[in-house]
Amino acid sequence: MSTLWIAILLVALVSFAIKAAGPALVGGRRLPPRAAGVIALLAPALLAGLVLTDFAGPGWTKADWTVAAGLSVAGISYLLRAPMLVCVALAALATALLRLL
Repeated sequence: MSTLWIAILLVALVSFAIKAAGPALVGGRRLPPRAAGVIALLAPALLAGLVLTDFAGPGWTKADWTVAAGLSVAGISYLLRAPMLVCVALAALATALLRLL
């Protein structure tokens, strides 16, 4: 087995251990409302940070305006209460059409 596969297995095991630690430590108890609120807001904040750093990171060029347009279409369609899958499809379609032009 190569070093790469050993590293992949170790990362998978550590990830599983971290994910299993939460339910094992909390058990059947409910989290305090403040902690539950922080956890609920953590995923959208992380996703927004990933999108922003991927979009406007060091490799950003002026040719990426099509991605900005796609993100704008996704945001507007989400504000109009479209389902998430529709938002993603519209964003991909808008980006593809603008790149085609």
